[in-house]
Formats: sequence, structure tokens, C-alpha cells
Amino acid sequence: MNNLKVCVIGTGSISDMHFQSYVNNPDAVVYGVYDYSKERAEEKAKKYEIARIYNNLEEVYQDTNLDAISICTWNNTHADISINALKSGKHVLVEKPLSMTVEEALKVQEATKKYKKILQVGFVRRFATNTKVLKSFIDKGALGEIYYAKATYLRRLGNPGGWFADKERSGGGPLMDLGIHIIDLCWYLMGRPKVKSISGTTYNHLGNRGNVENLSFYKAAEYEKEKNTVEDMANALITFENGSSLMADVSFTLHAKKDETQVKLFGTKGGAELEPELVMMSEENNTILNIHPQIDHLTFDFSNAFQNEIDSFVTSCLTGMEPIAPVEDGIEVMKIITSIYESSEKKRVVTF
Repeated sequence: MNNLKVCVIGTGSISDMHFQSYVNNPDAVVYGVYDYSKERAEEKAKKYEIARIYNNLEEVYQDTNLDAISICTWNNTHADISINALKSGKHVLVEKPLSMTVEEALKVQEATKKYKKILQVGFVRRFATNTKVLKSFIDKGALGEIYYAKATYLRRLGNPGGWFADKERSGGGPLMDLGIHIIDLCWYLMGRPKVKSISGTTYNHLGNRGNVENLSFYKAAEYEKEKNTVEDMANALITFENGSSLMADVSFTLHAKKDETQVKLFGTKGGAELEPELVMMSEENNTILNIHPQIDHLTFDFSNAFQNEIDSFVTSCLTGMEPIAPVEDGIEVMKIITSIYESSEKKRVVTF
């Protein structure tokens, strides 16, 4: 079996997870790197001993030595780069979101079918240890029918600024950056039911709160105190055709006591909390039980999850195995995210 030759496109902070995970995979080789900043590309090439630095995207597409690409660029470039890479005969791993619109997502799907290449969406939380363990119990019926889920990802002070705070490049704020992860996670564990209706609200009251002192948080390279065109916070109620429902709320900035991440699922036979750590609830002998799995990673294991994601992508490319996060799922999640924004803008429920 030949090694998969990969080019990482975009060298922002998330790219290091891609670079290192490919380096750790014995069946992959980080063959090339491209970034619009040649200087940043050179830094990554030196750090990871990468042979090829591309001058532009056309060079990437035209290189017949390349088998696959990882896209770690601004959200507004994801669909276009994906389509061109597929067209040039390369497999694609694209960071979430798949695109900026559902229409773009459908065009990416058309390209995967036409050019018969693998495309995997970067829903990294699907690959976390606690997610995989919980899904194994769900698949064996431990929770019964999951009829309700609740997901929260609140930052009290956590607008990264830069392109994250620029709607033209990001497509949205905490909903697009954070909400997409927890909404996909719940939807995936619920069995990927078809959406029936969505009611959503977004708020723009606090901006990026660059005035706050004495409390540190992650800032993108282009961070500027006053520049922000995305929402502070969003919430949504999503109902599905099978009668189940999902409630979610996310924020970049909020007058909250502390940051909070919670993912909860409730079924006819049992329940589960995935975050802040995995625990399952059941009932036996007329007694409610809290079940604490004995595993190394009870919460989201960031590095390990990325390694699992990259390993899965490499295996799919080399064997033709269906990706765990295929393009079809990217489309459905984009329908949910864009409909939450639409519901908020139009102040009405969006139905399907």
C-alpha cells in the first residue's frame, strides 16, 4: 500500500493538528503546504520537514504527485477549494463548515459524485473517545429511542477576532464556529434524523468586548478590538420528523459567571451526558443509576480526536471506505445552521 501524499492548505492555528496527525500516521506523508502568506508556509515547512511549498492553489491542483488535501482556510473558501481539488483528482478533508450556503454544499456533493473522490467534513467531535464510547452504547440500544437533546457551548469572553469576527469570511460567529460542532454531535448521536422545523434567535449586543482587562482568551492573528460583524450569541430549537427535538445555545461573549460546555441526551431507556464528562443514566431494580465508564478520556480529548479524524480520513482514501463524516452530513448540518440564521432574521419558524 502506497503512502497517501497530502498537502495542507492554510496554516492557521488549527493546521498544526492536521500537520502533526499526518506526521503520526504511518500511511501518510505531508508532501506539501500552501498559504497565501509564503512566510507562514515556510515556517510550517521547516517545522514539519515538508518537501514542497506551493506558490498558488493552481500549483496544488496541477501536482499529480498529490493524493489528498486538508483545507484549513477561511470558511468562505471551503467550497471552492474543495470542488477544484476534487476536479483535479484529489481526496479532500475540509474543516467545518463544508461551505457558506446550502447551495454551495450541494455543488461540493455533485463534485464528489462526478469525480468519484473521498470528501470528509471536519466534524472532529465525532472522533473523540467519549463520543465513540457513548455511540457504541447507543448502537446497542442502551438509551432506547433518543427523543431529546440539549447542547450548550457558552463563552463569557471568547470572540477570537480576526476572520472569526468577519461575517464575510466566516459566515457567522459562535453558531458557525462552536454551535456547528455540538449540533452535529447531538444530531449524529440521535441517529441523524430528518429536520422538520427550526426556530432560532441571534443577538448582537456586546461585540467582542475588547475593553475587558485582566482576563486572557485566545485571539486570532488579526485580532482588533473594535472589529466585529458576527453575532454574540445564538440559540435554537430544532425538531425532527421522528418527533425528537434538540435545543442548543452558543456564545462568543455573554454576561455569564464562567464558560460552560454541556451535551446531554435523553432516551426512553436511559440518558447520557457527554460534556463536561461522560456519564450515563439508567434504571434497574426500580432504582436510578448513574454509570461512570472507566476510560482515559471522559471529556473531549482534542489531540486524540484529531488523530482519530485524520487516521480515519487516510484509511478512507486508501481503501475507499465511506467517511464517518461524509459530504451528505455536511449538507444537512449546513441546512440547520443557515436555517437558524434565517429564522432569526425573519423572526419566524423555518419548516422543511
